[in-house]
Amino acid sequence: MSDSTVQGGTATVPTAEFIDSLAQVSAADWDAVAGVDYPFLQHRFLHGLEITGCTTADTGWQPCHLLLRRGNLLVGLLPLYLKAHSYGEYVFDWSWADAWQRSGLAYYPKLVSAVPFTPATGPRLCVAEGEDSASLWPCVLAAIEQFAHTRGLSSWHLLFPEKAVSGQLLAAGLPQRMTTQFHWFNDGYTSFEDFLGAFSSRKRKNLRRERERVTQQGLSLQLLRGAEITAADWQQFHRFYQTTYARRSGHGGYLTRDFFLQTAPSLGDQTIMVVARHSGQAVAAALYFRSSTTLYGRYWGCSADFDCLHFEACYYQGIEYCIAEGLQRFDPGAQGEHKIQRGFRPILTYSNHWIADPRLAEAVADFTRRERPHIEAYRDEAASLLPFRREG
Repeated sequence: MSDSTVQGGTATVPTAEFIDSLAQVSAADWDAVAGVDYPFLQHRFLHGLEITGCTTADTGWQPCHLLLRRGNLLVGLLPLYLKAHSYGEYVFDWSWADAWQRSGLAYYPKLVSAVPFTPATGPRLCVAEGEDSASLWPCVLAAIEQFAHTRGLSSWHLLFPEKAVSGQLLAAGLPQRMTTQFHWFNDGYTSFEDFLGAFSSRKRKNLRRERERVTQQGLSLQLLRGAEITAADWQQFHRFYQTTYARRSGHGGYLTRDFFLQTAPSLGDQTIMVVARHSGQAVAAALYFRSSTTLYGRYWGCSADFDCLHFEACYYQGIEYCIAEGLQRFDPGAQGEHKIQRGFRPILTYSNHWIADPRLAEAVADFTRRERPHIEAYRDEAASLLPFRREG
């Protein structure tokens, strides 16, 4: 597809174009606008998902990225997918799909702006240096609305944008939905023990016991960065990933073997793997990605169950790495109330939604308005359970 959908009346208004593969734009042009610090919008990451069979029409994640150009100059871009289902999004809209069906309407296909299988807040509309994203959003919204009407699409969903962007879109009339995640923040800690020093005595002892339990089982952990992760490590990680997904969900996961062998290693030192060994044999591993400020815990897999190993590999090793590297935040992924007692603070994440049918658009707006105070109350209640000492 390559539909020119917004033709401005003056040269200052960019032209919008939808592309069905990142092969249609050079990595240099894409990365010059998207940047390379946030790992999940890099050309090699998103294109890697395509060429390794993770994001295709067959998987229900058809690339449909939106480019904004002035002449031949790329001035903005928005990751975009034509979705045939709601899997791998982490903003759950199954009830909306059911309501559409009961109304005699089709919810799928729909448009989604997100990083596939990655509920990590970050940039979505990326703009070239010197451009103003606020002035480009009207072009984006007009292009999406026209494209959706032309293709008979039900809706467009912007998932995990930054808070300010979500607020701007809410003010523009796109309902805002909230969810809760649990993130760790670096309050200037000098070591893991310094971090534990902020805990109440009982909570501190509990966490130390968990770490000691890992050692008592004869487990050792090694943190590998970038080129230190061998092809054999990647192959083993894929086996762990498949096994764990199959046990939990009955399928082998969203990501293919080639993704782990080709795409993930291409990110270099932005990839970190923690490998757990027992009697010299790898039995589990956790995979992280990083930016200059944030560590993202993404995938975990194991071949056998050990007490507290998941907490050690997926949380405590990540916290230690953040402290050592001076990273400010650790985003370990969606859900997981068990993170609260381990020092991960509840935070709000956001999504915005454009609905083609006016009747259903009002129903979604009403739903998000009524849901909001419950999400905020849950965030506040979760914060009251944090393990930190209370002052005064």
